Amino acid sequence: MRLTLTTFLTLDGVMQAPGGPDEDPSGGFDHGGWLVPYADADMGEAVAGWFAEADAFLLGRRTYEIFAAYWPRVTDPDDPVASRLNRLPKYVASRTLDELAWEGSTLIDGDLAEQVQGLKRRPGRELQVHGSGVLARSLMQHDLIDEYRLLTYPVVLGEGQRLFDEGTKPVTMRLVDSRTTSTGVAVNVYEPAGSPRYGSFELEQ
Repeated sequence: MRLTLTTFLTLDGVMQAPGGPDEDPSGGFDHGGWLVPYADADMGEAVAGWFAEADAFLLGRRTYEIFAAYWPRVTDPDDPVASRLNRLPKYVASRTLDELAWEGSTLIDGDLAEQVQGLKRRPGRELQVHGSGVLARSLMQHDLIDEYRLLTYPVVLGEGQRLFDEGTKPVTMRLVDSRTTSTGVAVNVYEPAGSPRYGSFELEQ
C-alpha cells in the first residue's frame, strides 16, 4: 500500500485543532475551528475522493481519539468518510493507549518505522494518515510518506503545532496536482523528490 498524508494547514503552517475549539487546546491554543468558515463543496469533494481510495488507516493517538468520539455515531452507509473509517482497519500509533474500543482498531507496538513498513508491504491501494501531527513528523523522518495532500487555508495564526516543525528532515517535493476551492483553499498534492539542491544568485567574479 502507498502511504498518504492528508492534513489541513494555515498559511503559516499550523495544523492544530482545525475542526473545533475543543479539538486540541494543548499548549493554551485557543484558535480551534479555524477551518470551519472555509468548508465548502469543493473541499468535501476532494476529501471524499481521497477516502474512496483507502484500504486502511494509520492514526496517531490524539487524532484517533477525536475520530473515535465522532465517526462511529455517523451510521449513514452513503457517508463517504464514515463508511470507510467505520469499516476499514485502523492502526493506531500510541505509547499510552492500551485499549481501543472502536471496532477494527489495532494498536501498533514496537518499532514504529518497522511496523509501518510492514503495513505498506501488505496488498491494497492506500494506507492513509489524516492529521496526526506527531505521527506524521515521525514518518517523515523515516521517509515513509509517499504522497502529501495539503489543504492550505487563507488564515495566519502565529502559534500552534506545525506539520513541518523545526528539525524536519530536508526534502524537495514534486507537485502532482493542484486546485483551489471556492473559498480560497489551496489543495496541493506532492510527492517526495529527494534531497534539496542549492545554488546562488551571486555573480561569478
